[in-house]
Amino acid sequence: MSTKTTSLYRPVNDVELALIKDLGYKGFPPRLPEQPIFYPVLNEAYATQITKSWNVPAYGCGFVTKFEVETAYLNKFDVQNVGGSMHDELWIPAEELEEFNSKIVGKIEVIGEYYK
Repeated sequence: MSTKTTSLYRPVNDVELALIKDLGYKGFPPRLPEQPIFYPVLNEAYATQITKSWNVPAYGCGFVTKFEVETAYLNKFDVQNVGGSMHDELWIPAEELEEFNSKIVGKIEVIGEYYK
């Protein structure tokens, strides 16, 4: 029996991408103390918008990642809309990131790369 999954996306910079690579593309690194929430987004267009608007200007590059997470686990989080109709994300408390990572099915993929 296969596990039902939901596709999520995460815009990252080169430093975070290197940490994801160090984790074998199977999880996201712990949040920094000033980052109490991990927020994956629900669609590629929103992840791309964040990457181009924030990561590229701030870091000179940005990457869009895609990954699958067990849907049953995600159901405990409410979808947060933070703007327009495509601006949907999940707010995962930093202290739950290890459990979140354990619910990733397969590997995190880089599906977009953007540079200044």
